[in-house]
Amino acid sequence: MHAVMLLLLALPLATALACLRAPLRAAKMLTPACGIACFGLVIALTPTAAHGDLEYLRALRVDAVSAVFLLATSFLYATVAIYSVGYAGGAAHEGREGRRARQFWAGLNLFAWAMLVAPMMSNLALLWVAIEVTTVISALLVAIEDTDGAAEAAWKYVLLASAGLGLALLATIFAYYAGAHVLGQSYDLGFTQLLAAARRLPHAAVQLAFVLAVVGYGTKMGLVPLHTWLPDAHSEAPTPVSALLSGSLLAVSFYAILRFYQVAAATLGPAFPRGVLLAFGIASLLLAALYLFGQRDIKRLLAYSSVEHMGILAIGVSFGAPAALAGVLLHVLGHAAAKANAFMGAGVFVRKFGTKRIDSIRGGLDLLPSSGPLFLLAIFALGAMPPFGVFRSEFEIVAGGLSSGSYATAAFLIIAVTVAFFGLAASTTRMLMLPAARPSDRPVRQLVTAGSATAAADRPSAPASGAAAPTLARGEPSAWMVVPVALGVLALLVLGLHPPAELTDLFLRAVEILSGRAS
Repeated sequence: MHAVMLLLLALPLATALACLRAPLRAAKMLTPACGIACFGLVIALTPTAAHGDLEYLRALRVDAVSAVFLLATSFLYATVAIYSVGYAGGAAHEGREGRRARQFWAGLNLFAWAMLVAPMMSNLALLWVAIEVTTVISALLVAIEDTDGAAEAAWKYVLLASAGLGLALLATIFAYYAGAHVLGQSYDLGFTQLLAAARRLPHAAVQLAFVLAVVGYGTKMGLVPLHTWLPDAHSEAPTPVSALLSGSLLAVSFYAILRFYQVAAATLGPAFPRGVLLAFGIASLLLAALYLFGQRDIKRLLAYSSVEHMGILAIGVSFGAPAALAGVLLHVLGHAAAKANAFMGAGVFVRKFGTKRIDSIRGGLDLLPSSGPLFLLAIFALGAMPPFGVFRSEFEIVAGGLSSGSYATAAFLIIAVTVAFFGLAASTTRMLMLPAARPSDRPVRQLVTAGSATAAADRPSAPASGAAAPTLARGEPSAWMVVPVALGVLALLVLGLHPPAELTDLFLRAVEILSGRAS
């Protein structure tokens, strides 16, 4: 298994370097091959992680909690890489577009590499460094189109994320201060060391470290009130980057909060950390559910849905019951697949209609015979409709809340999720069900330079003065943009109907770790 861990570290990094030098056609094929290989490596790690912890070179550590987040990231890495082949189009010419394409492919692999590295770090300091690296790479990817909107979104993201990670660094320093009282000045902030000494740690320092960690990493996770970067960044980023941001990066930030939660619960008891998470979770879920109504941009709509689901995760942990914790871990996987599917489907709509405006997209089910129904299924999954995995995870979270006696919070969760679904459904119904606009009313389709691997198709274009817009033909832009979404639907059905026994064992072990009952 040590070789598998090293391969997970080396493969995406090597692929990113190769994409800067290899021909563009080779870069396009190397990336999905690497994504699929990494997903296979994580699957190989899963049975071992379900029964014990893996440690290597002191810096690397994988347990059941880590493995859940590795599964989410590696699955998205594989599917988004496949999608990107169709999103990029044909082979780009060398020159400015060729350089931008190389930067996109290299950046995509580096971004996935950083998100795979973070859950494998063995201590809080290295975890902070890994998440800081994800910020740098993802900000560059958000701004890769070099438009005014992309530059503004990236700048806003960098400012808020840097402020948040500054607070997270301060949380790490306070955690070190707390541990140094018991373990001495030379310890390395390792999870196992802190947990072993948890009952002897000074309470005030641990309380402060946990609150700072929730606020700091919660900024990257998208928790209210420091969520405001998220709709802008997700809207302006290339669609594959938006899928990774929403499905994986937010989850990795949540993973960091979980590690601080373990230490805080073991030191202070569960009441304080659960109360903090409950407050942030309720605020995030309530605000996002209301903001889903009246959105005009399809990608901003999905971004606010991400804020909603991050609130659900925080509330689920606050319940503390084993069923709720198992639901939270399942929700990490279900939300990753469903949200990536929704963003990839939105990218097809933008490519087809040449606009991100919801009121300009009509007749999606008719004009997109595959992507239209798949997008509808993704929205159903995000709305917790059976039989998808998100329904199962939210059912477990609510059941855990009821079993812990949190009846009012469980009722609020059900109502808020229902309101959010209506917000998503209203916009989706207009885009898919209403008849297509007349040719004179339809926006001109965005013409994409062959091989451009960036978000040119995500930018709306205005028709020339006096020019008639062409009638859109029925059909898909690319089969590469349909297949990964179909794979995501299949994964959601497996998670909802019958999760594999190995995955169930992994969840059971992870719940024991988060509950402090692991041996």
